[in-house]
Amino acid sequence: MTISVCVPTYRRNDRLSAVLDDLARQELLPDQVVIVDNDADGAARTVIEQHRARPAPFAIAYDVQPQRNIALTRNRTVELATGEWLAFIDDDERAPPDWLRQLLAAAQTYQADGVLSPVEPQLPDNTPPWIRRGRFYDYPHWPNGAAVPLNYMRFGNVLLRGSCLRAEPGPFDPRYGLMNGEDGDLLVRLVQRGAKIVWFEQAPVFEPIEHKRLSLHWLKLRAITGGQEFARQTLSGRYRPIGWAGRCLFFVRVVLQILISALLALAVSPLGRHRAAAWLIKAWGNLGKLSAFWGSRYSGYYQ
Repeated sequence: MTISVCVPTYRRNDRLSAVLDDLARQELLPDQVVIVDNDADGAARTVIEQHRARPAPFAIAYDVQPQRNIALTRNRTVELATGEWLAFIDDDERAPPDWLRQLLAAAQTYQADGVLSPVEPQLPDNTPPWIRRGRFYDYPHWPNGAAVPLNYMRFGNVLLRGSCLRAEPGPFDPRYGLMNGEDGDLLVRLVQRGAKIVWFEQAPVFEPIEHKRLSLHWLKLRAITGGQEFARQTLSGRYRPIGWAGRCLFFVRVVLQILISALLALAVSPLGRHRAAAWLIKAWGNLGKLSAFWGSRYSGYYQ
């Protein structure tokens, strides 16, 4: 079975080079690595040329997708990929040597069309203590082989059967091009068309958190985008059928959650900044859900 690793990139040359180094050290080497640069000037070209000259132990396909749009960029990686399986990793993540081997083994063990695995945050030494205590960058985990809940579907560390991806129009929806959500939208569509996508704990990648993201401001903006995406999918009936009564109930619940979260943020503030921040982030996430009712879309992908 052949594997293509797909990496969309945008002005992260040092980190992209580190990802390519990780892929060259895989116990199960990919047959192809696809890099699509979303910088119109092709900023990553020098990194690609350096790795080709070494030479790399796999074929490297490189292209520039000049329009700022993460969905179109991901679509171009799928177009260039030749593998029977497509693995996706972000340009700011690190992959241990057994990453690909473990992903493919999980797909075979569970007879799955896709495997999602952890993205583990790595906080820098100068991280504020309240952020460490709050664990705001951690992702949920599930038992091996479990179906991932639809509202937790995301890329960053995923292996997918190429035939499933190529049968899906797009496959990523360009309307999500400047927002988060293009990945979850695709995975939900795949599941609803019968794809089996499971969780596997033993194939993590690691994400060094950038210093500019170590702030309550960034965490609130991330919560807004997540809330907007959850609300759009919910109100469209993507997760389950929803009528007018369900929409009204969802609206009332969101408003109540905003008020309760804001009050609790004030109430727990004497117990530590991390506790107050957790409730503020919940409030902002619900504000994102509320804003989806009038079509608001925060374009935060390139922040």
